[in-house]
Amino acid sequence: MSYKDEYQFWLENDYFDQDTKNELLAIRNDEGEIEERFYKELEFGTGGLRGVIGAGTNRMNIYTVRKATQGLANFILKQGTQAKGVAISHDNRRMSREFAEEAGLCMAANGIKAYIFDSLRPTPELSFALRTLGCTAGIMVTASHNPPEYNGYKVYWEDGAQVTAPKDTQIIDEVQAIKDYAEVKSMSMEDAKKAGLYEIIGSEIDDAYMAELKKQIIHPEVISEMADKIKIVYTPLCGTGNLPVRRVLSELGFKHVYVVPEQENPDPNFTTLEYPNPEDPKAFTYALKLAKEKDADIILATDPDADRLGVYAKDTRTGEYVSFTGNMSGMLIAEYILRERTATKTMPVNPALVTTIVTTNMTVPITQAYNVKLIEVLTGFKYIGEQIKFFEQTGSNNYVFGLEESYGCLAGTHARDKDAIVAVMCLCEVAVYCKKQGKTLWDMMIDTYEKYGYFKETQYTITLKGIDGSKQIAEIMDKLRANPPKAFGDLKVLKFRDYQNDVILDMESGAKTTTGLPKSNVLYFELPDNAWCCARPSGTEPKIKFYMGVKGDSLADAEAKVAKLTEDLKAQL
Repeated sequence: MSYKDEYQFWLENDYFDQDTKNELLAIRNDEGEIEERFYKELEFGTGGLRGVIGAGTNRMNIYTVRKATQGLANFILKQGTQAKGVAISHDNRRMSREFAEEAGLCMAANGIKAYIFDSLRPTPELSFALRTLGCTAGIMVTASHNPPEYNGYKVYWEDGAQVTAPKDTQIIDEVQAIKDYAEVKSMSMEDAKKAGLYEIIGSEIDDAYMAELKKQIIHPEVISEMADKIKIVYTPLCGTGNLPVRRVLSELGFKHVYVVPEQENPDPNFTTLEYPNPEDPKAFTYALKLAKEKDADIILATDPDADRLGVYAKDTRTGEYVSFTGNMSGMLIAEYILRERTATKTMPVNPALVTTIVTTNMTVPITQAYNVKLIEVLTGFKYIGEQIKFFEQTGSNNYVFGLEESYGCLAGTHARDKDAIVAVMCLCEVAVYCKKQGKTLWDMMIDTYEKYGYFKETQYTITLKGIDGSKQIAEIMDKLRANPPKAFGDLKVLKFRDYQNDVILDMESGAKTTTGLPKSNVLYFELPDNAWCCARPSGTEPKIKFYMGVKGDSLADAEAKVAKLTEDLKAQL
């Protein structure tokens, strides 16, 4: 059907409710808006669904959520694992509860028991819950840090990680195979509960989750001694982190935790935020103000589904608060864990740290210093979680820590996705350890740079929305793939990695080798002196992202080098 036919079908078919039809009638004279909503189906990709909330095939609504869930249910039934059930959680966004309930009722109608949280919970707790309950899969309704008009739907498998190959594409095939909305099953909540196919879960999972987090503490005696001597400002950015973060810090004995009142409670409109993302400095406006009032040592922000952590810490020399990238905070936690587990002889045998190809190269000298194996995977924390599964299956290594540059990390194996709650807890332990030594987190960061090198990373993003956006993004990638740059400014390209075609090209000799990783639409340029650049279309937003990294002799040198590399990249584009 054409987009016009699809629009008319939604207006006339009794399957769609009157509110949906009223929303569509309101745009009947806006041809561009009708086309945008109906020119395609909202893509169920390898990370699930994510899109603007509204009526239409290219929007997040109860009908697209039901269809996605029916495809997942069909896959589960073919796997023969339906008896295990599915765990479902959601964040604070508009329609999140409704989408979670619709997913649960669709599963129930297919004879698959749904375990659904009684209210909003963080993404990492969903990962923990499905493993604790022994479920075959999990669904998390969230759009993470996207703007308020978005919502999304992530699918997890029984190991607790988001689905990876080949199951991801097999589930996509099942979703795409549904051509008629009438194929989608549902039932009433009353009937689902009577049939024992819809169970509410809550505090018992919370308690077990908290117990697992606290197992990651290395020096409880230092926390006991110093917890009342440190001041922490925290903002959940109007999302899911407030209760679990406050609970774990309270139970560990931290006395001075000040929560930003304007961003304490769940708010689907994110009223005090332009963009609910801890990567955005503007998200810290209220937190910085409160930190100055309280003379806080550190400022912490979790994104709406509490899988990412943003950090500021005081520089005592200037009295100003300094922002930390995800690479910086991740390296602080990693260095602390590796150093202290080595010192206390609690490091497991065959330890491994897992990171992604666009994360800081500082991981190399740090892991070498402590004789820890470094494993690099594709971008996306699901690939880090997948490595934990491989370790358990083969016994080859023991997972110690995992991180990605996008403000996400995981200490422990209780979850298989990045976990900002455990990251908050770990970073607060690092902060009190520093405090005991008369240092701040910023002092420790400088110590780390001095020891391993001044690594610096940045991103350059091009946003291309609308119907033509994806085509333009594809054209940029095709151009770079067909004619890879020989240099970025005065930095020669040493090797060119094309993960889509599974090839590494030595630019001088012409020799070709394989990447050793799954196929993905990612291009990577290895440059001299620990410099690099990587191009990757976003899987969740209409963007193409360019990641860059350098190594300098000082903060200023690294800053200058990464700024020049960014300008040289722009010149190539």
